[in-house]
Amino acid sequence: MVKEAKLALEDGTILTGESFGYETIKTGEVVFATGMTGYVESLTDPSYKGQILMTTYPLQGNYGTSTEWYQSEGIKAEGFIVREECIHPSHGLSEKGLSDFLSEFKIPGIGGIDTRALTIKIRERGTMKGALATTEVSDNELLEMTVSQKDITQMDLVDKVCVKEPKILGEEFSERVVIVDCGIKNNSINALLNRKVGVTVLPYHTHLKEILDHDPDAVLISSGPGDPTRVKETINVIPKLAERLPVFGICLGQQLISLAFGAKIYKMKFGHRGINQPVKDLKTGKVTITSQNHGFSVDPDSIIDKPINVTQINLNDGTVEGIEHEELPVSSVQYHPEAGPGPHDTEFTFDMFVKSMRDY
Repeated sequence: MVKEAKLALEDGTILTGESFGYETIKTGEVVFATGMTGYVESLTDPSYKGQILMTTYPLQGNYGTSTEWYQSEGIKAEGFIVREECIHPSHGLSEKGLSDFLSEFKIPGIGGIDTRALTIKIRERGTMKGALATTEVSDNELLEMTVSQKDITQMDLVDKVCVKEPKILGEEFSERVVIVDCGIKNNSINALLNRKVGVTVLPYHTHLKEILDHDPDAVLISSGPGDPTRVKETINVIPKLAERLPVFGICLGQQLISLAFGAKIYKMKFGHRGINQPVKDLKTGKVTITSQNHGFSVDPDSIIDKPINVTQINLNDGTVEGIEHEELPVSSVQYHPEAGPGPHDTEFTFDMFVKSMRDY
């Protein structure tokens, strides 16, 4: 017998559906992603920490789950909202179904939801705080949990997903990139290792001296969750690193670099989450389709008198998708060139980063 699940939103909405995954109650910011595939990569993406993820594509779980697709050691999203859960997956690499996958990491799921209507609500009102229950709870209790939870701008989420100790990979390679870990994805690490570049992953709060003690040839400021203005340790160290070696940022990394050089960041109405965002390079005129997952963006007006320039823009809404410093070897992109999930249109971005490291 299918058990009932409930989803509460801060505007007072209560939605009922079918429970799957783990029996629990979780709170978080309710967001939507537009990709037709990639639910395993999205759920395990550290950038979804603090958020309840909804997919706009109606059927989820049809190809099961595999550890090969993980972007971290496990699920980081707080909950999963779908129109329909597939209970009979089919894929040669599949190790377990979607419900068992969620249960393994104690994450609740709700199916049978009109995800189209909920997506429209979020687009009109903006992202909202929510609570997802797959166990018994009254509507009033669930609404109270929804409203009383901290806003995502009040939470230090990066600290919940970064490494606690240095992690060294690819010791056989002569060149090395230090990744300042704010929530790095496995595909980003593998993109460097596949280019024969060693990787040292360090916590976001690592001091300048310790970073330099690892003798890096370049530094990558990683993607990650939450409000970038709260990641002050990384913001403070970026200008000092940029005076010594090439620095590249991805997603949250772009926002942190921008803040480090005096720009401002704003919270978007509902953000960009999916694998179909068109981005234009202002130098070449080339347009690529990108994978994205972010709810904050660089304010373009705030960098007019700053030493950084916009290099790429989103063709849907004109938001900043790439920046570079006028003098220092610093650049970044707002999208995810590692494509986990997503198209591989921008994988060449890692080639450009490696080239800048070798030319420096």
